[in-house]
Amino acid sequence: MKYNPLPKSLYIKNRQKLKDRLPAKSLAVFHSNDIMPTNADGTMRFRQNNDLFYLTGIDQEETILVLCPDFPDPNMREILFLRETNEHIAVWEGHKYTKDEAFETSGINNIQSVSGFDQVLNTLMALSQHVLLNTNEHLRADVQVESRDARFIKKCKEKYPLHHYHRVAPMMHQLRAVKEREEIDQMQIACDITEKAFRRILSFVKPGVMEFEIEAEYIHEFIRSRSKGFAYEPIIAAGGNACVLHYIENKATCKDGDLILMDVGAEYGNYNADMTRTIPVNGRFTKRQRDVYDAVLRVKNQASNMLRPGITIQDYHKEVGLIMQSELLGLGLIDQTDIKNQDPKWPAYKKYFMHGTSHHLGLDVHDVGTMHEPITPGMVFTVEPGIYIPAEGIGVRLENNIVIQEEGFFDLMRNIPIEAEEIEDLMNQK
Repeated sequence: MKYNPLPKSLYIKNRQKLKDRLPAKSLAVFHSNDIMPTNADGTMRFRQNNDLFYLTGIDQEETILVLCPDFPDPNMREILFLRETNEHIAVWEGHKYTKDEAFETSGINNIQSVSGFDQVLNTLMALSQHVLLNTNEHLRADVQVESRDARFIKKCKEKYPLHHYHRVAPMMHQLRAVKEREEIDQMQIACDITEKAFRRILSFVKPGVMEFEIEAEYIHEFIRSRSKGFAYEPIIAAGGNACVLHYIENKATCKDGDLILMDVGAEYGNYNADMTRTIPVNGRFTKRQRDVYDAVLRVKNQASNMLRPGITIQDYHKEVGLIMQSELLGLGLIDQTDIKNQDPKWPAYKKYFMHGTSHHLGLDVHDVGTMHEPITPGMVFTVEPGIYIPAEGIGVRLENNIVIQEEGFFDLMRNIPIEAEEIEDLMNQK
């Protein structure tokens, strides 16, 4: 693998946190993701199921984790099932985990071939009452493809109909929302790689460059830094394209006098960075661009200080909205009449700032976590306000990634240039 893996002690700790939450006589099962097809005999690059990765560190297809903490035989309380390999697979696909390598990665002693899973499952089910199965319950998920976990749920309930079945996803959301030190360190590497790429961009951009050329500069720096690539589809949006929130075509020319909004991030070891910066194509902000930019930066800085233990994301978003409302008044984009006549469900500021300010970040870019419970230390969030003015061809968004602490926060992107003067200075260095 390209990245340096985290120590097995992390995955031992993660499994113990889950086992501590399981009811007595429980069995929990986690499957890897499928390798998804493209066309003909093509396939997409494999991406591990994040819950399985969180509990094992195993980054390989056809993997199954079984936890049965109360089983009489201690050797059967944690079992990792791996894909069998052979000379043909070695020649065509490359190396697969050996049992020793899988132990060094996961800390699991009992490692078996996936072909023996059904027989072992039958033994474990005989002495289990509660079965916890995994599902994708992300609030934004629109699942169209049946996963291995979903197929197993059908198979398991059909074969063992009298057990008590439960969702393990709520537990996983709670666990994964609060990052361990090792996870934060991995995310810091992803942010540091993103910083290197952004600094590269500042010396590259000039009038006439294509959006996709900027994208190419990012991916070059990401991959040479041991990243698999972009954490998500990159947005390189010049001029009015920046007012399209999920613009990913990256095909236009960057023109003199325009701004470029770049929403990009590197992944590292399956953990993600999520950065947005907005820069002037010619290296200098106009007065209007600078006024909008500074307004967004002020909102970002205030919002970062507002993300603190004890508040909920919903209340936080309302507070940030009031700050944005004040900035939009100052820019002349809304007035007191707009505010007086606004629909409470869609405030006047939403015309120019229509998305949320923050989301959980981790193994998923929009990571799982608690959306209605209070924020706690160890959670990692984006902070990404924006102002979008289609009539003026101006879109500005600024985004950093922060770790919530008992007092204040730690900015994982503290070294990535964001002040307008520094952006201009770096872009105009000879």
